[in-house]
Amino acid sequence: MLDRLLKGSPLFYIWLVAIGGLIAIGGVAYIVQLIFGLSVTGLSRDVSWGLYIAQFNFFGGVAASVAVVLIPAFLHNYKPFHKLVTLAIFMGIAAASMAGLFILVDLGQPQRMLNVMLHPSPNSMMFWDNVAIFGYMGLFMFVGWVLLEHERAGMEPPCWMKPVIILAVACTLFFQIVEGLILQGLPGRHYWLSAIVTPRFIASAFSAGPSILLLLCFLLKRLIGFDIGEAATRTMSKIITYAMALNVFFYLMEVFTAFYSGTPGHMHPIAFLFTGHEGQIYWINFWMWGAAALALFSLALLLLPSTRNNMRLLPWILMMLVGSAWIDKSLGMMIGGMTPNVFETITKYTPSLAEILICLGVLGIGITTLTIFWKIVLDVKKQAGEY
Repeated sequence: MLDRLLKGSPLFYIWLVAIGGLIAIGGVAYIVQLIFGLSVTGLSRDVSWGLYIAQFNFFGGVAASVAVVLIPAFLHNYKPFHKLVTLAIFMGIAAASMAGLFILVDLGQPQRMLNVMLHPSPNSMMFWDNVAIFGYMGLFMFVGWVLLEHERAGMEPPCWMKPVIILAVACTLFFQIVEGLILQGLPGRHYWLSAIVTPRFIASAFSAGPSILLLLCFLLKRLIGFDIGEAATRTMSKIITYAMALNVFFYLMEVFTAFYSGTPGHMHPIAFLFTGHEGQIYWINFWMWGAAALALFSLALLLLPSTRNNMRLLPWILMMLVGSAWIDKSLGMMIGGMTPNVFETITKYTPSLAEILICLGVLGIGITTLTIFWKIVLDVKKQAGEY
């Protein structure tokens, strides 16, 4: 099936070249980081995790959201989702590859990754996170390719695939749970020291990930006429609504617990994210208020069937939701956890140009991976007469 990559339109290759340019820019910035170290970033002794780990949080959730498609499609045999399965799986692989690369660039020197392999520490959450990423990518590459081969042959998946898919669903949940446990088990970071961090991660993943998948499907419909169907779109939008409602509810419970109890350690990070410190406004404050507004507005529109089922309005609602989730789960989660620092003082963090360019380069690699896999999937679906 890889030969299908040699049979694309000129626009397909122009798109790959354009994304290749983005990767090249990120690559140059990464070489600068390799030469001069993490001093070219906005990170410091007090703020050791920043934009890189923030993106790891978000795209790890996008990878885990594949479960939203697999569970109805295979465990409940929901036919309208069958058209989405391989697309969702390969989107998850692209997201997981980006999550792994963000960890790699955050290490400063890539050879440090060998420490995890040569000196495994089962008592470390980072060790299990490494296992989750590689396990996820290996398992889903196998599942996706087997399903695609059978789809090309016009055959139903073999019966032995169901337990494998159940294992894959468990792997997605394990990936997201470990990602949350890395943060919520750190006693020196008050914003993360909450049992609800992992449930928040799952709710955010199950709302933002399917939203991105639906947005990409809307784009495919406009560009090449591939339509997943109204039934699948409406069901997916309902799942997104429930997950987003839980996400907003969980965050409001965090705010209530912090301010009703009056516990300074829990109040200060939230107050800093929205109001700054001692009358000084920081750039993150505007982002967080924007995220809150987008979250509440998108949820209000999703809760109304008339707007949720409006196919012209739905893409705009989903874009607002994704924007809100990206700010909250990436920038908000990192800066909130690092502020105040373990010395109870404020250390400002602003991503440097090198960080931003490297993140764009990693994003370019993820987009290229997604483009290549989806090109193969869509060619198979076209051959099968699905559009």
